[in-house]
Formats: sequence, structure tokens, C-alpha cells
Amino acid sequence: MKVSKKLKLYAAGQDLLSIAFSGNLKGMGPGVAEVTFEERTSEPNVILMADKTEPGAWNLPLYKIFSDPFNTAGLIIDEALHKGFTFRVMDIIEDKLVDLNTPEELYDLLALIGTTHRYVIHSVIRRTDGFSASVASTTRLSLIPGRYVGKNDPVLFVRAQHGLPTVGEILEPFAFQHLVAGWMRGSHQGPLMPVSIKNAKCTRFDGSPRVVALGF
Repeated sequence: MKVSKKLKLYAAGQDLLSIAFSGNLKGMGPGVAEVTFEERTSEPNVILMADKTEPGAWNLPLYKIFSDPFNTAGLIIDEALHKGFTFRVMDIIEDKLVDLNTPEELYDLLALIGTTHRYVIHSVIRRTDGFSASVASTTRLSLIPGRYVGKNDPVLFVRAQHGLPTVGEILEPFAFQHLVAGWMRGSHQGPLMPVSIKNAKCTRFDGSPRVVALGF
């Protein structure tokens, strides 16, 4: 940031909000997802990071990863997945949470998460044992008191394999570029495009909305 300011680069330090996170998260901006878990013998996970969009961009992919048997065959053939997942949905306007169980409350879940600017999936929990499977950032910049009004850069943490969706099942929903809010000034709709880190650059109309994935 110091170098950016010295070179007079545009928006240097723009994520240092007036109300910043404390501790080791201070200055990182609102796109933060945290989860505490006990590490498994093998602990594969996927970190997804998006730009020029809002937290609601994760709604459809998370639904497909953890509820759609046409995407995740493990929901049918893996006993650990067969009983489904609990989706914790947040109303980011009124700051409320509701837990919905799939598959029996699938229609109720879809009724909420289709309104992506208000209802966003906060986390996903395996029903058999309360195992944390995924957590997403849920804060929009436009809802934080400050100077900037628009979208943020949402992140998503998903655990994989051994009683959870495979890495391939986690990535598959992004083969379909569904429309999300974003682009220039966060005021438009466009396809969420999966790209590599090397190609995660925007110029035309400040977009398109894009997502990268890192595996650990």
C-alpha cells in the first residue's frame, strides 16, 4: 500500500474501511470468511475468491454443490452425504439467520436464495454430525457505514472429500456462468466467469465478474 501511494496508483488502500476488522484481519476489507474446525487426517479444501460481484453470487453454486444430485452424485451413493445438509441463510438487510434442511426444505431454501441481494448462504453444515462443510463471506460494502457504496469481493471456503463433495463436484457448478450482480460500479448483471489467477484481470466495463479457486 505504501508503494502504491508513493506511485500515486488509483485507489491505493481502498479496502482500509473506516470500520476495519480487528486483530489479524484488520485492513483486509469485508470479504472475509472464518471457520474453526478440527483437522482431519486428510484435509483437502478449496478457497474461492470472486471480484466485481456480491456475496449472493455463491447462492447457486452452493445449492448445486450440497443439494443437487445431478451435480453431486455423492448425495445419492455416499451415506455420509445422503441425509443432506443444513443451509444457514442470512438476511443481510435485517441481519437475521435461518437454518433450512435439505432435501425436505429444498423449496423453502430456493424461495430465499433466489433473492441474491438480500438472502445469502452464510454456511453449510453436514446434518449427520454438525460437521462444518462450507462458510462464505456475507457482508456487502453498501451495508457498511462508510464512504463506498457498491459490491464487495466475496470469498468462499469449502471442505472436500471423505463424506463431503469431491473437488470435482465443488468446481462443476462454475462451468455454468450464471448471472450475478456486479460489473461497473456494481450496478449491472453479468456472467460469473471462472478464470486462472494469471487471467484474473479486469479492464472492459470493470469486469466481468470473475472467480478463481485455490486448492489446499
